[in-house]
Amino acid sequence: MSIAPALIRHLGQAEYEPTFAAMRAFTDARTPETPDELWIVEHPPVFTLGLGADRGHLLAGAAAIPVVQTDRGGEVTYHGPGQVVIYLMMDLRRNKPGGKLYARQFVYKIEQAIINVLQAYNLGGERVEGAPGIYIAAGPKKGAKIAALGLKVRGNGCTYHGVSLNVGMDLAPFTWINPCGYSGLETIDMRSMGVEAPLADVQLALANELVRLLEAAVPAEETTVSI
Repeated sequence: MSIAPALIRHLGQAEYEPTFAAMRAFTDARTPETPDELWIVEHPPVFTLGLGADRGHLLAGAAAIPVVQTDRGGEVTYHGPGQVVIYLMMDLRRNKPGGKLYARQFVYKIEQAIINVLQAYNLGGERVEGAPGIYIAAGPKKGAKIAALGLKVRGNGCTYHGVSLNVGMDLAPFTWINPCGYSGLETIDMRSMGVEAPLADVQLALANELVRLLEAAVPAEETTVSI
């Protein structure tokens, strides 16, 4: 059976809760023949909680921004203007040129796509063992978090939720939470690292790199992003 390549949809600016409901509805309705989709979106300010999130990680100041309980993994995070958010409606059990994916491979390839895109902008990103996401790899801001992951993988291998990459944001709301449950974790964006990049350019670069790594039989560490 031939399955169409993943479709990239641009949702523009959209409220979080209707988008969350749409992700669930899409996943409920999909069949083995449904093409995978990546949804690119920019959200108004919102804090979202993972299934096991501790509301104690919402600190002083957080009351000014809506909080939404979700069914993804992970703790509390922030979405807001100037951030790339891409939701991944994927079927991990589907045969692709690179073969079926396990959840750990899926996360690894998502992280690698972020690293590759950052590298294209001359920024070094790295993984941190036991702390999903991507962190600045060197310099005065080494260890600051620049991208976050939060996923839902259903028993049938279908996924939703996804990844966020901070491009040019108001970073203050990150100080009103313990990001991803880590007290004192600094959160950074590309602009603060000296990179002025149009949000639309980074959105498309990351979406294309995700499709390339998740759908093709290429090594995850291979870097061929062009800006």
